[in-house]
Amino acid sequence: MNSTATKHLGSVTVIGLGPMGRAMAGALLDRGYEVTVWNRTASRADDLVARGAVLAPGPADAVAANEVVILSLTDSAAVRAVLEPAAQVLHGKVLLNLTSATPEEARAGARWAAERGAVQLTGGVNSPPSGIGQPDSATLYSGPREAFDRHRPVLEALTGRVEHQGEDPGLAALSYQLGMVIFWTSMLSFWQAVALARANGLKAADVLPHAVDTADSLAQFFAFYAERIDTGVHDGDVDRLAMGVASAEHVLHTHAEAGVDSTLPAAIVDLFRRGMEAGHAGDSFSSLVGLLAKPGGPTDPGTDGRVWEGGPTLR
Repeated sequence: MNSTATKHLGSVTVIGLGPMGRAMAGALLDRGYEVTVWNRTASRADDLVARGAVLAPGPADAVAANEVVILSLTDSAAVRAVLEPAAQVLHGKVLLNLTSATPEEARAGARWAAERGAVQLTGGVNSPPSGIGQPDSATLYSGPREAFDRHRPVLEALTGRVEHQGEDPGLAALSYQLGMVIFWTSMLSFWQAVALARANGLKAADVLPHAVDTADSLAQFFAFYAERIDTGVHDGDVDRLAMGVASAEHVLHTHAEAGVDSTLPAAIVDLFRRGMEAGHAGDSFSSLVGLLAKPGGPTDPGTDGRVWEGGPTLR
C-alpha cells in the first residue's frame, strides 16, 4: 500500500531508525499516517523521506511534532540521552517505548516521563523487523490502559495483535525478557548443533529437519512440565535427573571428541551435576528450577516451605 494513495489517519513520531525503527516508520506510512522521524545518522531516513516522512532536525523537534512518540533505540541509556534535550516539550506526550529494557529500567523510565508530564507505554515486540505491519505479529504492552485504548490504531498498525498486560510499566518488559531467555538460548543451541555437525562433515541444511522436529516438540514439553512445576511435582516417574546428567555428559563428550567449543554444553552439565549433589538424582530434571530460583524467594508448592541454597528444596 502506498502512503500517497491513502487517507491520513493521524501523525506519529518515530525516534531511532535501526532496522526495527525503519520498519515501524514504513508501516505507518503505508497505513496513511503522517510520520516525523529522527535519527543520529540522518541518512538512514533518506528512503523514508522519499516516501513522505518528515526528518526532524533534532530530538526536541521530533518530540514536539506529535503527541505519540515511538522510541526504538538500543537501550534505556540511549532513550534518556535522546529525551533529555527534549524534556521541555515532553508534557502531554505519549511515549511508546519499544526499546529493549529490564523491568526496573522500564519502571524508572515511566517515572521519569511522568515527572515531565508525559505518559509511557512500555512495549515488547515479539517480531523481527520483517514482521512489522503484518496482521499475525504481536506486541505486549503495559502502562496506562487509557493510553493503550486511545492509541490502539497506531499500535495495531505496527503489529496486528496487541495485548495490554497491566498498568505496571515493567510487565511488558518482563514478558519480553522471558521470551528472549527462550529465544537466545534456543538459537544458541542451534548454532551449537551446527558447529558439531560441521565438525563431522555435515552442513546446517543437513541438521535443519531434525532441529525443526525437536523445536516443534518443545511446546508439548513446556505444557507438561509447567503444570508439574506450578504444583511442585518433580517425581521421577517420567524422567530422572540421573538419566539426564548421563545424557548431558554424552553431549559434552561428543563435543570434546569433535574438538568443538563446549562452553554451552559444559554449563548444562554443571547445572545437572549441582542438582545431583543436592540429592535429586531420583527426581525429575524439572527439579533444576530450584537451582535457578531466587534465593529466599517463594518456595515450591511441594517443599512444605523448605528452602535450599540457590532456591527451593524440591522433592
